Amino acid sequence: MVPEDRLEQIIQRFQYLEAAMADGRGDIAKLAKEYSNLKPVVDQIAAWRRLRSDLAEAEAMLADPDMKVLAEEELPVLRARLPEAEHALQLALLPRDEADSRPAILEIRPGTGGDEAALFAGDLLRMYQRYAEERGWGVDIIEQQMTELGGIKEVIARITGDNVFARLKFESGVHRVQRVPTTESGGRIHTSAATVAVLPEAEDVDVQVDPNDLRIDTMRSSGAGGQHVNTTDSAVRITHLPTGIVVTSSEKSQHRNREIAMQVLKTRLFDLERQRAHDERSASRAAQVGSGDRSERIRTYNFPQGRLTDHRIGLTLYKLDQVMAGDLDDIVDALTTDSQARQMAEMGS
Repeated sequence: MVPEDRLEQIIQRFQYLEAAMADGRGDIAKLAKEYSNLKPVVDQIAAWRRLRSDLAEAEAMLADPDMKVLAEEELPVLRARLPEAEHALQLALLPRDEADSRPAILEIRPGTGGDEAALFAGDLLRMYQRYAEERGWGVDIIEQQMTELGGIKEVIARITGDNVFARLKFESGVHRVQRVPTTESGGRIHTSAATVAVLPEAEDVDVQVDPNDLRIDTMRSSGAGGQHVNTTDSAVRITHLPTGIVVTSSEKSQHRNREIAMQVLKTRLFDLERQRAHDERSASRAAQVGSGDRSERIRTYNFPQGRLTDHRIGLTLYKLDQVMAGDLDDIVDALTTDSQARQMAEMGS
């Protein structure tokens, strides 16, 4: 179990933050953020300590003939609750990803498979849109290029709400589909793929971009098949020269397009920095659910068998229709639990 001195340090820090905010000392916003992060941990410490105290009192009652029967009734219940309380405390003490509570930028692009891959990319977008709708999140399409068959060449969306990145961060990677395409007359099963990237949205304090590192071009907005949406050069393309990252936004307002494109650019640069920092902390990525590499095949959607398999944790579900309709909680919960178990094992070692 966690050493008492570490728990005491957490409580003392929490009490300091509480006093500092009451006195108006320091950066209140920064203090409040740390305070809100520590409060669930302190609550779990208090609950665990109360349970241990109740257990000690019940054990002491065994020596009192008048209280022995009551103690013998209480002890099994208290002892059964202790492992659960210890597990909850260990989860609360896991290192927190500061990006978990942020909005996310979702990017989907077809991989191998031609038109079928583009159609599958569209299916994935609708799956995430339905999942977002179920959770009360907002989805704004930033950039979308369609194929003539209604598939997606590329889509970039911003998703806002509670703990968006925490729930979607394990979706990054190659999603493979096995099914009979609508264009296949012989009924043969084809395999194709789409690539998903989920990035935590950057805040202004995360990334400073030198204007001299940017090339900004304006062009005409275009829809499916290259048809012009309007006659003004409103679309904006920003190229970050040091990294070669290119971002495009095609809404009707050129000013708004600059804002959106800059936000996506900062998010991608922030993601690069997060990846670099993670690689420096750990040469091996054993603590992650997969590597998070967008080139890694993470999941297979087998339509003839109604089967979904997540290859990182060996999870297989025979509820593909529900998953494609946005029922992702079973998958997300399993990936989150696996990640937490890996983190706890790493802390224990």
